[in-house]
Amino acid sequence: MDRRNFLSLAAVGGGAVFVSGLSGCANLGGMDKAANAANANFYFVQLSDIHWGYKGPDNPDAAVTLGKAVATVNALADQPDFIVFTGDLTHTTDDGLERRRRMAEFKRIVAALKVKDVRFMPGEHDASLDRGAAFMEHFGPTHYTFDHRGVHFVALDNVSDPGAKIGDEQLAWLEADLARLDKAAPIVVLTHRPLFDLAPKWDWATRDGAKALQILTPFQNVTVFYGHIHQEHHHMTGHIAHHSSKSLIFPLPAPGSQEKRTPVPWDAAMPYRGLGFREVDTDPRKATYAITELPVVRT
Repeated sequence: MDRRNFLSLAAVGGGAVFVSGLSGCANLGGMDKAANAANANFYFVQLSDIHWGYKGPDNPDAAVTLGKAVATVNALADQPDFIVFTGDLTHTTDDGLERRRRMAEFKRIVAALKVKDVRFMPGEHDASLDRGAAFMEHFGPTHYTFDHRGVHFVALDNVSDPGAKIGDEQLAWLEADLARLDKAAPIVVLTHRPLFDLAPKWDWATRDGAKALQILTPFQNVTVFYGHIHQEHHHMTGHIAHHSSKSLIFPLPAPGSQEKRTPVPWDAAMPYRGLGFREVDTDPRKATYAITELPVVRT
């Protein structure tokens, strides 16, 4: 047994056991083996906002935090199907050579991950100063799609345009991509900035995000996973759920809770408080996602 067969199997109190998400039960309903395998439960890991190259008091441990996160993911008892980094892989710099050096270092560190199906997306720190040129040299396209076990994944780029927009060309690409799907198909959108107006004065919005949501709304099962805001946050736009990921560098305050968007100060007594990554358990047949937040260092 592993987590893809039992999403939850836990002893409680005096020996009672709770079981959910048994993979393969659809065989009882007459599904053929190939279809059942394609739509089997799986899980992936999301990491975000690493800011490799950052130096400052908000994370004096910045030079080793990424390595510790890689070690923690590698120590998971059951390895994920794939891993996705949702942007700000590196910390911004005006020096193009330094930007590329940081990306090369980041790529070298994450090459130690046991899982080799690793997908990358840019954040504005990676891409806004050169419209994604350095990112594409190291990691490939800034927006793309892929399918995994019955779920259609769409990686949107809302950071390469310095105006914090997706842009008409990419929106047309999104609409054409989705046109071939059934309206009930499970769709996961991966992006860096939120697609809705969370805190526009803090740059926590996408200027044409409403257009993307308009394209996505006719589809019944859409879930968005994003980064950028350095904290866990959950929001609904109609029937579309949006979930932000914690950062691996420093947490930021709750949306609009103070005048300026300044990092939460480093606490030497609890050095990794507010930092982490997440596991996402997926049941494609029901288009459901169980999210588990994990710390950078597991004790």
